[in-house]
Amino acid sequence: MKKPYQIEAQRAVKELADMAADGNPSVQMVLPLAEMVGWLRKGVGELVRQAGLQLMDLMMQAEVEELAGKRSQRQPERAANRWGSERGYCVVMGQKVPIQRPRVRNTDDQEVRLGSYEMFHRGEPLTETVWEKLMLGLSTRKYGQAVREFREAYGLEKSAISEHFIEASREKLKQMMERRLDKTRLCALLIDATPFQGQQLVVALGISEDGRKTILGIRQGATENATVVGELLGDLLERGLDFTEPRLYVLDGGKALTAAVKKYAGESAAIQRCQVHKRRNVLDHVTDEQRPLVAKKLNAAYALEDYAAAKEALHTLHRELMDLNPSAARSLGEGMEETLTVHRLHLPMQLRKTMASTNVIESAFSIVEQVCKNVKRWHDGDHRERWVGSGLLVAEKHFRRITGHKQIPALIRELEAMASTYSGVVKRKKAS
Repeated sequence: MKKPYQIEAQRAVKELADMAADGNPSVQMVLPLAEMVGWLRKGVGELVRQAGLQLMDLMMQAEVEELAGKRSQRQPERAANRWGSERGYCVVMGQKVPIQRPRVRNTDDQEVRLGSYEMFHRGEPLTETVWEKLMLGLSTRKYGQAVREFREAYGLEKSAISEHFIEASREKLKQMMERRLDKTRLCALLIDATPFQGQQLVVALGISEDGRKTILGIRQGATENATVVGELLGDLLERGLDFTEPRLYVLDGGKALTAAVKKYAGESAAIQRCQVHKRRNVLDHVTDEQRPLVAKKLNAAYALEDYAAAKEALHTLHRELMDLNPSAARSLGEGMEETLTVHRLHLPMQLRKTMASTNVIESAFSIVEQVCKNVKRWHDGDHRERWVGSGLLVAEKHFRRITGHKQIPALIRELEAMASTYSGVVKRKKAS
């Protein structure tokens, strides 16, 4: 809900636009050549900046004249009077620049807002400019030194920039977490987590039927567990995501995450356990000498196109690991079948490589790390969530369609066939 001063400011801007449209009055600016030459000695930028400030003043004076009439002339129907001036500011290039604001009062002794000043005062979105600059790697400490274009500019101190960024990042996080998903048709939903400054940040990423990627939401927790993922999926449901649509769910976690997905998507949900995480977990159990051979056999098994052949290769490796390292064997055996879902769906090789892991999110996490490198001290509250969310939005701007996106129709057909088969089995069980 807009506040009274915001409504008055908008009304003033509209009245200025109406005044400009009525008769199209002109504003003439005369600059002494000697003064212009002095500015040019400091560069063309200085000329543009100083001329711009004088033009702002002329526009405000023209509006005052329209409201209060010309100076030293009697006007019986005058509805407003000049009331001196006071210090104000305009926002230019993400910085506050001081200007003198003329004041006008009506016959009821009430302040009359100037539409021109309101436009200059609002100027460029200050918080948006700060957010963009910090996302490019500029630190709050060096912000003022890097962006200062006017000697008189202020509001560029570290604390002020930090406040602007907090406001902007909260707003952007809010917008991302409230995106409506009613019309979003996803062929796949990926869930992955990353340890971030002592916390786990769980991220959901959707792949649409045309292969485009979208950050759907994030959740912060002490660990990656079913509760955190369940809350994330519940939020997607409230925002309109249809979990009855056949879809591939690519996860990096264990049984708890699978249970959370099936709670919302049903027992027939097609779940693909990330092969990269599985490979990493298995190799963490073996010695350095054993690792190259085990890695080679794992890679060879997952590279097989035929589901039965890939499954047999993994079972063979599992038996070998039972003699070599039982812990590694148990790690491989846990959720082994779910690591082969892309094989069971007979996906073409290009699309299979994309859907077999959560690498799509991992690449976004690398951008998050780059964005957050200037943060030296982390605080409680939404500090982590705001920065990670901002980094993910930066990554989202660079997203391209996934490799193998032309093969997505084949994935959708297989998912629909799987859902239909499961439905038929359930009906037969109920009938019997």
